Amino acid sequence: MASDVTAVPKLRSRKDGAAVALDDLDRRLLNLMQGSFPLAPRPYAAVAAEAQVTEDEVMARVRRLLEDRIIRQVTPIYDTRALGYGSMLVAAKVDPEHPWRAAKVINSHPGVSHNYLRNHDFNMWFTIAVEPDSELGLQGSLDVLQTLTGAESIRQLPTLKLFKIRMDLEMDGDTTSLASEGVAQEPVDLQGVPYDETDVAIIRATQGDLPVVPEPYAPAAAELGMTQDALLEHMTGMRERGLLRRVAAILFHRRAGFSANGMGVWSVPEQRIAELGPRMASFRGISHCYQRPTYEDWPYSVFTMAHGRSKQECDAILDAIATEFSITERATLYSSTEFKKIRLLYFTDEFKRWEAEHA
Repeated sequence: MASDVTAVPKLRSRKDGAAVALDDLDRRLLNLMQGSFPLAPRPYAAVAAEAQVTEDEVMARVRRLLEDRIIRQVTPIYDTRALGYGSMLVAAKVDPEHPWRAAKVINSHPGVSHNYLRNHDFNMWFTIAVEPDSELGLQGSLDVLQTLTGAESIRQLPTLKLFKIRMDLEMDGDTTSLASEGVAQEPVDLQGVPYDETDVAIIRATQGDLPVVPEPYAPAAAELGMTQDALLEHMTGMRERGLLRRVAAILFHRRAGFSANGMGVWSVPEQRIAELGPRMASFRGISHCYQRPTYEDWPYSVFTMAHGRSKQECDAILDAIATEFSITERATLYSSTEFKKIRLLYFTDEFKRWEAEHA
């Protein structure tokens, strides 16, 4: 039977969290900027050509969307696993009366990029990554966090198979389109790839917010003592090798109109995961899809993140998956509080300082 943990999520009380009205050009630009911001000397000019407006108009709109907190940042998205970082999703049982106490401790780890309170006995869900040369490693880091938070229990939920990781909000899609199946893709390779000091230097120089100027890659090229063409050629090679996933606009979901997200978890028989995982991932309203380990008190092997303009739209996406594949043992976990959401920064001193303090 379906689990009874699906519940109406509490509304977040985040300042300026309400959706903002967008016009057709805003939505068109957001679709283009999320899809792939070009590795080109004048990327805003390339976006402008696609949108059939001027470069100045695109930059003015993007600046306004940043100021209005629709766009969180325009940034390169590097691949954690390809860089050899250890990472996983973690579910913890913390004191439900004082979750902020535990959240403050967990958020202090520089490798924690997302942390949410969700409607389940395992109420705190966070992602954590550690550097390739971490002395504590994932297990040691989680041991420290469990001790400091007093968490009753922790469930490690590493990725066994990655079917999809692509956070694009379809600004023009209706519920029917978001709840429809697309083209299934092969699982993503989770192996690390070789990289060198030049790659690391480029990551350090380019990660974070790109400036909204005609040549946004030029400041990083100057910092590195490279020509802009040489930098872009090298970043193109990093993308081909799998170190760089893409450059894109990251949105504030609620401000962009997507006020709900539901983590659909599914008990899929082991022998059907390879078949169903890619198809579940192909639904247009699904941003992330993984196979993860099960436990005696956690039977769910496939995780899907659904994003919608309401809880009802998320439910429609996940219900469509359940109907299509006849999966009855499932649950939907909604987030009631967002404790942390950042883009992970790589090769920083913060990791070593945290480990020096807590090892």
